[in-house]
Amino acid sequence: MKTNSSNSLLTVSTGPLKISELPPNPCTGNEFIHLSLVIPTYKERDNIRNIVSILSQLLDESIAGNYELIVVDDDSPDRTWEIAQSLTTEYPQLRVMRRQQERGLSSAVIRGWQAATGSVLGVIDGDLQHPPEVLMQLLRNIEQGADLAVASRHVEGGGVSSWSVVRRFLSRGAQLLGLVILPGVLGRVSDPMSGYFMVRRSAIAGATLNPVGYKILLEVIGRGKVDQVAEVGYVFCERKEGESKVTWKQYIDYIHHLVRLRLTTGGAGRLSRKVNFPVGRFLRFGLVGFSGVFVDLTVFHLLRTVIHLGLTRSTILSAGVAIINNFLWNDLWTFSDISQGQRAPHQRFKRFLKFSAVCLAGVILQALIINFLYNVLEINQYLAKLIAIAVATIWNFWINLKLSWRVTDVK
Repeated sequence: MKTNSSNSLLTVSTGPLKISELPPNPCTGNEFIHLSLVIPTYKERDNIRNIVSILSQLLDESIAGNYELIVVDDDSPDRTWEIAQSLTTEYPQLRVMRRQQERGLSSAVIRGWQAATGSVLGVIDGDLQHPPEVLMQLLRNIEQGADLAVASRHVEGGGVSSWSVVRRFLSRGAQLLGLVILPGVLGRVSDPMSGYFMVRRSAIAGATLNPVGYKILLEVIGRGKVDQVAEVGYVFCERKEGESKVTWKQYIDYIHHLVRLRLTTGGAGRLSRKVNFPVGRFLRFGLVGFSGVFVDLTVFHLLRTVIHLGLTRSTILSAGVAIINNFLWNDLWTFSDISQGQRAPHQRFKRFLKFSAVCLAGVILQALIINFLYNVLEINQYLAKLIAIAVATIWNFWINLKLSWRVTDVK
């Protein structure tokens, strides 16, 4: 590992954002460090001492002397890097990098990994919003064979502390957009927006990474050689010190990143290798959807022949009744293994809202398809309706599967 002898700061690499193969431990010349954990920071002087202390204690209990913490600071005006540097005498596994020419969380993480000597590379926020106690669960998953271990808010044990409805909507909306643009990438994990994960160095060594914004996990999945993925639930906590870095520009950067990956990886990257498709769940979902077909067609027929509503309104209303039917059966049967642990009325209502939002897009898709088939191609209205239902059912299952059936509560 290169250091600047005048101030003991790590030298910032230049050139392409590419991770090299595993280098030797500079202290022994022939051994490797097990874990290199990067902590990207900007204006985190109020948090840096605390997180270094907590992480060091956790890792000393499990892999003492076989890890390194790398703080990569983007030349914070509050001199976070200077505070971190002052801790290196107390915490010998701590390394510090001060970047003065580059900015951005994703590139900071990669520059830290370039200076790292670990066979496992990780990242955690420096603001204590990522609970450090999850760290060892991630590492155990890597040691048990996973190429990538992700801390997720959307699996069992996961959630958010006190997000507003707007922020929840934006987060899920961003994930849904990603699933549409990059299904082969975002479909691999339940929380592709996570910034808390570990990856085997060998999975990304040699790949030129080209991130935009702050979602480095997208780049790792999209360009890495990731076979086995593991997820660990965690509750995202609100920061206690410092200020939030979330801005609208980050959402724009996220969309830019999705489009760039779509164009450069063909949508799947290198990771379309092994998918554990839930056949049983799909069959249950399909049977529920089949019952919904009869509900939908029956209501559609009554609306058209008895009430004499127009085609589009009949399609939307009949589909709405079918959505209620399908949700109840899916909640009680298809996803019962998940919903049994969340029986409170408000939790069921939240699941219904989420299911309805996904299905609403399916209803719009139905209306577009049936109008095209009936009015343009002049196909029988009932056959057109069946075709539209089939397409919408596939949409509804896939998106609900990827967004997860459970809901996250404030904790």
